[in-house]
Amino acid sequence: MVIRQINAMRGPNYWSVNRHKLIVMVLDLEEMEERPSNTIEGFKERLESTFPDMYGHRCSVGTPGGFFERVEEGTWMGHIIEHIALEIQTMAGMDVGFGRTRGYGEEGVYNVVFAYMEEAVGIYAASAAVRVCEALIKGEDYDLAKDIHEMRVLREEVRLGPSTGSIVEEAAARGIPWIRLNRNSLCQLGYGAHQKRIQATVTSETSNIAVEIAGDKEDTKFLLEQAEIPVPRGKILKTEEDLKIAVEYVGYPLVTKPIDGNHGRGITVNINTWEDALTGFKAAKKISNSVIVEKFITGADYRLLVINNVLVAAAKRTPAHIVGDGIQTIQQLIEEVNRDPRRGYGHENVLTQITVNDLTKSIIAANGYTLDSVLNEGKRLVLKDTANLSTGGTAEDVTEMVHPANIFMAERISKIIDLDICGIDIMTTDISKPLSETGGAVIEVNAGPGFRMHLAPTSGLPRNVAAPVIDKLFPHGSTGKIPIIAVTGTNGKTTTTRLIAHFAKLKGLKVGYTTSDGIYIQNRMLMKGDCTGPSSAEFVLKDPTVNFAVLECARGGLLRAGLGFHKCDIGIVTNVAADHLGLKGIHTIEQLAKVKGIIPESVLSEGYAILNADDDLVFDMRKDLTCNVALFSMDEDNSRIKNQQKNGGLCAVYENGFITICKGEWKLRVIKAVNVPLTFGGRAAFMIQNVLPAVLTAYVRGFTIDEIKVGLESFIPSPSQTPGRLNLFQFKDFQVLLDYAHNPAGMRALQKFIENIDATEKIGIIAGVGDRREEDTNEIGSIAAEMFDEIIIRQDKNLRGRTESELINMLNDGIKKRDPNKKTTIIQNEKEAATYAIKNAKKGSLIVICSDVVTEALDHVQKLKEEEANELYEYSVEDIPNRHRQSVDIKK
Repeated sequence: MVIRQINAMRGPNYWSVNRHKLIVMVLDLEEMEERPSNTIEGFKERLESTFPDMYGHRCSVGTPGGFFERVEEGTWMGHIIEHIALEIQTMAGMDVGFGRTRGYGEEGVYNVVFAYMEEAVGIYAASAAVRVCEALIKGEDYDLAKDIHEMRVLREEVRLGPSTGSIVEEAAARGIPWIRLNRNSLCQLGYGAHQKRIQATVTSETSNIAVEIAGDKEDTKFLLEQAEIPVPRGKILKTEEDLKIAVEYVGYPLVTKPIDGNHGRGITVNINTWEDALTGFKAAKKISNSVIVEKFITGADYRLLVINNVLVAAAKRTPAHIVGDGIQTIQQLIEEVNRDPRRGYGHENVLTQITVNDLTKSIIAANGYTLDSVLNEGKRLVLKDTANLSTGGTAEDVTEMVHPANIFMAERISKIIDLDICGIDIMTTDISKPLSETGGAVIEVNAGPGFRMHLAPTSGLPRNVAAPVIDKLFPHGSTGKIPIIAVTGTNGKTTTTRLIAHFAKLKGLKVGYTTSDGIYIQNRMLMKGDCTGPSSAEFVLKDPTVNFAVLECARGGLLRAGLGFHKCDIGIVTNVAADHLGLKGIHTIEQLAKVKGIIPESVLSEGYAILNADDDLVFDMRKDLTCNVALFSMDEDNSRIKNQQKNGGLCAVYENGFITICKGEWKLRVIKAVNVPLTFGGRAAFMIQNVLPAVLTAYVRGFTIDEIKVGLESFIPSPSQTPGRLNLFQFKDFQVLLDYAHNPAGMRALQKFIENIDATEKIGIIAGVGDRREEDTNEIGSIAAEMFDEIIIRQDKNLRGRTESELINMLNDGIKKRDPNKKTTIIQNEKEAATYAIKNAKKGSLIVICSDVVTEALDHVQKLKEEEANELYEYSVEDIPNRHRQSVDIKK
């Protein structure tokens, strides 16, 4: 079996609009296509023995054991690999259950689709599942434990930590979108100009000065002392000589810690000898140049969490420890503690397993034991020098027990340090009493405190401490969203996108939009090329200046990774026509329509899907939608439009020469099409069709009819406004039209337009595209034969899987089938083809260049036009009498 490709879906996708995190593996079964599971001796038994918990996989049978029934009856290996991928992720602590396996459109090749929690783990699981299945087929031993361990390690490397994860989950639960900005914990909540950022529990609103103060133990202690907050007696030092003085001043027991450390790094507590003091000093020096020596305050370790100057949680922390039973060794006791199902690897469970490292061994040795020692019954041995959960410690929620005086103190500390999210460490014998009575003290103030101990304490009530963070960042129920307009379809989507962006810019909005020629932020192209995929959408949504997004969404990105956003306000489908069929498992126009249908299915319930009522496949997309639906049509008598009007719905039509919005049966005429420059005096019918959904979008977004009219009148078809879309250049004796038409439907639309252009001769420059079906390339040649008196065949730089001769022959076959005598010239280089046509153009002729590398073609045509203008200018100068030439040269 061969894995052809593995893709990770990250947003709404072809396989599921609601399940965003899916792995799609294209798997070629090769000879295993002829060997279903019931033909392989012992396969079912080996599968059941390896994965006994697969009994819970119901499969299509719908009952426990259903999957094993399918295996016994006989099912294909792609289906089995899907279930293995799900099961091994679950065994690694990531419980996932959605999967499906479908034919790719080629014999023996399948799309194996399954859910993942962490992308890197899902990709690993895909490959591992194939390896496991091959071993089961052959009856060979397989080290499954190694894969499970590797997936756990991978998850810990790539997952968001518990604190960041809790904030992100709380945001998502409130409908606030989010984007991970790096491989660590930096995340964006909200979109564009409304975004906020978090990194663990530091937010974009956290004071930088406050973080600096909290990170400097000396400054923190000084400020707290000045405010009469109880803190341990201590000194700050840099040398061993200073350490001796500090020990004499503070007295045992004491604690050493780095001055600018955090999360318990480099801290040594309960020091009672000079040797231990020296060891602790050296440990702290590894973290910081300066070291704090403080009085060790006896009592329990408490963490008070203050968010937005309000105490939201308190936890009593206990370091990792064991209790002797007089029978087991220390090593055995540690292993017994780690068998607690609540303990796991890293952050996968409520508690973390206790690891035996050098520090643990030194603590054990300092107490006079080894790992092989047997502890007396009831003897408690602490194994770590801090109470952090990440080192195996435990936490008990004590929020309700905190004395009001201690609450007042904690909230006051947060204001003194000026931290919006503040973790305060206290040592006291009883948190239910004021520190002034217990002799307790504030040990540390932490910026970016961990939430894990409060979210999932070992005992006591879990606290949703992420909620007050979101309350602060997004007050009054705000969601941090900006309007998102998503545009898809086979043809017309770029022009529609640009026109909507133009409307919004005139309204004063800060617009970011993506197209097949680049990414634009407020009219500036920031990225060049085909930018219609999910990463381009995220580029716009991450930009902090943007408050209105218009995103062109093409099939390639949708199939590669899904949408770059989860929900949009308006989803437009211009049309669906045969294009790119035979690629990525999409072989029929109905499948292509399903891909395009992702856009309207992703519209918010209060938003609008704007659909083409003249296109059967697009119109059918309305059936399962939960949002509002608006329709557009070039025919006001279309029965679908009539029904929409009778039901009080919204639509846009081309009627009696007008571009008109209909609310129910009332007409709101916007403008005559002949007065819209984009339509070339009403001659470009497909441009009128592009205008209709754009007009509907503007109206739905609250633009007035006058604002829409002004937008249409000021949107001029040109290389700057509509690059590669009906760009008409007037040379001295002929015209050149440049257009992006690259599929049969686009060519037909262009054909109708140029029929309305008078020309003595029409020359077409066309090319074949390697990733289209042969019949599609034939049809482009056939249509070109109808359109042009002469055809020049050129070739793209990127052949996309075919040879130049193959593509040229396909086009020629289509041309000759339509007109065997059609004059055809082959000039493979696009620039040379354009230059040849323009240099040999006859008076009154029209040259049509069909290009999908728009910017290069535009630059070349404009260069040739400038050369013609310069030649004409020089020629006119020669005709001027000598006595006038000096002034002309000066002007020149």
